[in-house]
Amino acid sequence: MKILAFIPARGGSKRLPRKNVRVLDGKPLLVWSIEVCRGLTEICDILVSTDDEETAEIARKSGALVPWLRPAELATDTVTTKDVALHALDWYEKEKGLVDAVLLLQPTSPFRTRETVQRGVELFRKHGNRPVVSVSPATSHPMWCLTVDGDTMKPFMEGGGLHLRSQDLPPAFVVNGAFYMIAPRDLMRHQSFYSDDMVPLEISNPKEVIDIDTEYDWKIAESLS
Repeated sequence: MKILAFIPARGGSKRLPRKNVRVLDGKPLLVWSIEVCRGLTEICDILVSTDDEETAEIARKSGALVPWLRPAELATDTVTTKDVALHALDWYEKEKGLVDAVLLLQPTSPFRTRETVQRGVELFRKHGNRPVVSVSPATSHPMWCLTVDGDTMKPFMEGGGLHLRSQDLPPAFVVNGAFYMIAPRDLMRHQSFYSDDMVPLEISNPKEVIDIDTEYDWKIAESLS
């Protein structure tokens, strides 16, 4: 299997400026995601898409492929990860040949482990190349959530409510952003990393699913690194 690992790393960030090159436990945040898949036999390349020269240089020194700086129209606050991934995939397959899968690793999830990445790859292979997306147990169960209307509250979900015991709640999961893997044809067809037949990669370790997007998130990550 030939897998293109793809890491989007835009230079700008409003909530946490320069987060992708900010140093966490001795190395830039971006490098954590490069190192977790470096050396895996199925990975043909680790392509970093960035619009920032400093980010590009850090990525290259860490062994990633940075063939260009991202076009300005793909470096705005509103551009989607899907659009950036399709741009990178189109270039890669034209220049270096077809791939069987795109593995999206967001740099804001530094603590995912190599074992988790390998489990995700095996799930992709086992389930006939269906999309794989990582999930973890929901910290706030939807059946305990409420809607607020003026000075009244009611359960968010039919059948929900605060009277329910935790042991009586069905398992609920959320997408955590640590791992996405999809065949190129599915990414192009769905125009998304999500699909109705995607396979869950369950991650139970809370540390692995930390997603750094704010200064508060960063402080949590520092305390755990």
